Amino acid sequence: MAKRAKVWTALGVAVLAGSGVTQAGALPPNTRLDNPLLVLVDGEGGGEGGGASAPTTYALESTDAKIFDYDAAKQVAAYVDLASKSYAQAANDAASMEKMIDAFLAAPSAETLDAARKAWVAARPSYLHTEAFRFYDGPIEAVEGEINAWPMNEAYIDYVEGKPDAGIINDTKIKLDVDSLQGSNQKQDEKDVTIGWHAIEFLLWGQDLSLEGAGNRPHTDYIAGQGNNDRRRTYLKLVTGQLVKELQALKGTWALDNADSYAALFKALPPREAVGRMVNGMAILTGFEFMSERLGVALDSGDQEDEHSCFSDTTKQDFVHDLVGIRAVWDKAGLAELTATRDADLSKRVDALFNDAEAKIAALGDPWDKVLAAPKDSAPRKDAEAAVASLQALADGLKAVGNTLGVVVLIPTG
Repeated sequence: MAKRAKVWTALGVAVLAGSGVTQAGALPPNTRLDNPLLVLVDGEGGGEGGGASAPTTYALESTDAKIFDYDAAKQVAAYVDLASKSYAQAANDAASMEKMIDAFLAAPSAETLDAARKAWVAARPSYLHTEAFRFYDGPIEAVEGEINAWPMNEAYIDYVEGKPDAGIINDTKIKLDVDSLQGSNQKQDEKDVTIGWHAIEFLLWGQDLSLEGAGNRPHTDYIAGQGNNDRRRTYLKLVTGQLVKELQALKGTWALDNADSYAALFKALPPREAVGRMVNGMAILTGFEFMSERLGVALDSGDQEDEHSCFSDTTKQDFVHDLVGIRAVWDKAGLAELTATRDADLSKRVDALFNDAEAKIAALGDPWDKVLAAPKDSAPRKDAEAAVASLQALADGLKAVGNTLGVVVLIPTG
């Protein structure tokens, strides 16, 4: 895919860059700029995992050397601890899911399939909490497209309505192993997803063809020795194992007891370089990935294919837990407290914005595909538009936090 220009908004910076960001001069003492434009060129690929270039520095400059002089050691340590525990929980929960999927494959039945599905749903929240650690140069960026890529072309993997022989599973010429599936993942089109959470979701539920419930793939698709069931069984086993492996690796990169880990590197960063990453992870997830890509795009299209977890009908759960993860960085990593030392009113305002966004997300209709199918002027649609507005306001508040803490905050606008 060709590289394409992308417009970003930032507080306190105005530069033009090719593959990175450099500062265009120092700020005068006590001066803060309002939303100048920054143009970047993003990398290859798209969709989940097709992230853009990170700035070369997150720290704003000023001719007043003391304007951004604050101690963030406690917050940085708390953030690293939160990330470490969050990835560990995500890895452990995925491993628990794998056990239930193994049990289903060992004895396929309606009951064991239901248990495997419940295990998938139970494992998702802890991963969603880690999404607040994305969108900067962290270890997740290299593998995110293999973990949570979406939306997906189901027919690339398996049969769909009207196409009983579709997909890799039904093409016996294609070798089934991890290398092959990784090599095919989003190779020609970002929707040609072969691995990760949503591939597993589709394999467990099948297409969601109803507004009244989730997908209803029969357990008989996994009875050994029938049709291409053995290939489907192999596929599910492979992608589940690979997801667990990727999450275990991320758990290791954030391990606090490893002197060579990313956690150690992060703690050694200059304070505002670390704080910049913390705020950007929150702000970009809030104001772009969550607000626009997951909520806004689906509302605009009304298409169930743009729903994040469409096969299981658990998209609202995704929304709720992404916000839980974002707020955890604000509260548990102490950014609220740090912001209050410099601007107590702003810290209180962002608290209120979090409360409002949580209330608006809680009020969303469920399942999400039913909201997408509702008339444009209906109450469920209006609730969804209110949720979008609340996330935009929260993202603006987080940009203001970045400005107060002297860091560049870059949120894609499209």
